[in-house]
Amino acid sequence: MAATMTEKIFAAHAREGRAGAGEIVSLTPDILLLNDISGPVAFQQFDNMGATRPFDPARVVLVADHFSPAKDVLTAESIKILRAFADRHHIAHYYDTGNGGIEHTLLAELGLVRPGGVVFGADSHTCTAGAFNASGMGFGSTDLAAVLALGELWVRVPDAIRVDLTGAPGPFVTGKDVILTLIERIGSDGALYASLEFGGPGLSVLNVDERMAVANMAVEAGAETCVMEADEQVKTFVEKQGASAINPIVADPDAVYAAHKTIELDGLEPIVAAPPSPANGTPVSSLAGTRVDQVYVGNCSNGTLTDLRQAARILSGRKVARGVRMIVVPATQKIYRAALREGLLEIFSEAGASISVPTCGACFGGHMGILADGETAIATTNRNFRGRMGDPGSKVYLANAWVAAAAAVTGEISHPADVVGGTE
Repeated sequence: MAATMTEKIFAAHAREGRAGAGEIVSLTPDILLLNDISGPVAFQQFDNMGATRPFDPARVVLVADHFSPAKDVLTAESIKILRAFADRHHIAHYYDTGNGGIEHTLLAELGLVRPGGVVFGADSHTCTAGAFNASGMGFGSTDLAAVLALGELWVRVPDAIRVDLTGAPGPFVTGKDVILTLIERIGSDGALYASLEFGGPGLSVLNVDERMAVANMAVEAGAETCVMEADEQVKTFVEKQGASAINPIVADPDAVYAAHKTIELDGLEPIVAAPPSPANGTPVSSLAGTRVDQVYVGNCSNGTLTDLRQAARILSGRKVARGVRMIVVPATQKIYRAALREGLLEIFSEAGASISVPTCGACFGGHMGILADGETAIATTNRNFRGRMGDPGSKVYLANAWVAAAAAVTGEISHPADVVGGTE
């Protein structure tokens, strides 16, 4: 029977050995991912169940990233609980301040996500794994407590929506603009309970970092998961991380999809999503002149080396505008070190930006960049709901790193071409 990429991946991990759209199957993940917010809740339920040992400690990954470094006693205790669980159960994959980073970017960097894999995470942006021809899904902490103990969970196999990319993007257009365009077209519930499957000749134009940005925000369209076709870029990336016996998953030619969408990259321009929804995408020129108080470049969707290089290209030889604060957050320690070697961090510092250690921090309104009432930020993050990064009276605009950095220089939303000229 013809199958989508999602159905094939689910079937390979299902106890039933099959997985058709609409069926409920029992899946065993390759990786179970928990952080310093979700972990302690899951551990409490794990203990309440009477469980004594994780189903497979080698498959469990614990990352302190949301409140790392800890901002107060309460968050320090949460990280302590995460660390203690790792020690008690001999979980090798424990990452904290100084040796890790933001969980979704870190997971790929560690080579723990590969074609055909399944990742369960107690975080909605676990769908980032889709960039690597894998399926990542977010669940509640109680659900994952059961997986932690039993190694499986009942899951409804989602219908798939096929998204074909064609052409090649012009200057200053990135993967961020691809996903913001899609969400604007189908809405924040356009892929509700579905899987977004990306392919087409235009996908090869996006590098791995940009694909992660696209996959990361699939959930902002309501998707349960996301899977992208694999190519040589993906194969090379996972091989460098130590993966072997790579067998990419390919949808059957006659696979059945709930819908088909096409995005022509040639016609895109930089997109900015206005508050209070990622679905409010509009060309950057339509919002030009909007004043900003804070610029934030980082997080699990756009804190990669590609993003930092783009921001540095804008800021090189320039200064952050008076009255604007800019925060740059490399997604992992490895990316931080690479940016340091390339001189990117020096460019940011010379321009007047603040450089943070890897953390989710301000992205979810936790710490290290909170907005006050009436303030406006432009950020490379993935959500801009009311109060997302601070006071409910603040506003957040979502954009790619080129656009965010341009706003840091001019003090207002601007087209990058107006800052550096017509080419990247």
